Amino acid sequence: MKILVVEDTVKLAKYIRQMLEEESYAVDVVGDGVTAERRIMSDSYDVVVLDIMLPEQDGVTTCKAVRKAGNTTPILMLTARGEIEEKIIGLDSGADDYLIKPFAMEELLARLRALLRRPDTIVQDMLHVQDVILSAQTHEVTVNEKHLTLTLKEYAILEYLMRQAGTVVTREQLIDHCWDFAYSAFSNITDVYIKQLRQKLGGTHDQYIKTIRGVGYSFIER
Repeated sequence: MKILVVEDTVKLAKYIRQMLEEESYAVDVVGDGVTAERRIMSDSYDVVVLDIMLPEQDGVTTCKAVRKAGNTTPILMLTARGEIEEKIIGLDSGADDYLIKPFAMEELLARLRALLRRPDTIVQDMLHVQDVILSAQTHEVTVNEKHLTLTLKEYAILEYLMRQAGTVVTREQLIDHCWDFAYSAFSNITDVYIKQLRQKLGGTHDQYIKTIRGVGYSFIER
């Protein structure tokens, strides 16, 4: 899953990014509202963490702009203000949830998981395809009841492929959803991770992940 963090306090942004990456999310960070609006409209994010107090353009204005353009990406607003009026303004601008600073990282993660479970985004916490079972809640993966040890990036790729099981996922889609903005869609990094995943999943070469030549990959449903 891919998250955009919009926060101008460098130390806090770095901390949020670190915590989210440890949970296997791909994370982009920007520090102003103008860049955030452009990135939300041009990229594919599963959720946005948006601070209200930002340079160039505040979070409320940014949220209103992307909603007016028809973008429905879930938005969690952050602010140091605790007045009820500020909460109403944030939610009325189109935000899906609201979190007051300072906050516990566990609460931020829980709120993000709740947003990702909403209709039209992610609805399943437990994925079961063939004999592979993946828990989005605990990040545990088993194959034929045997526990699988995966790196954070391997887990992120496997989760995305399983959520799209039966359909073809392009290399560009994997880059978009499992890596941050710095990676190039022309990189062969996906091929390297697919090879590692196949080795850990076991079975025949394409029992689980089939290569669609010239396009990408498909997690087989049978």
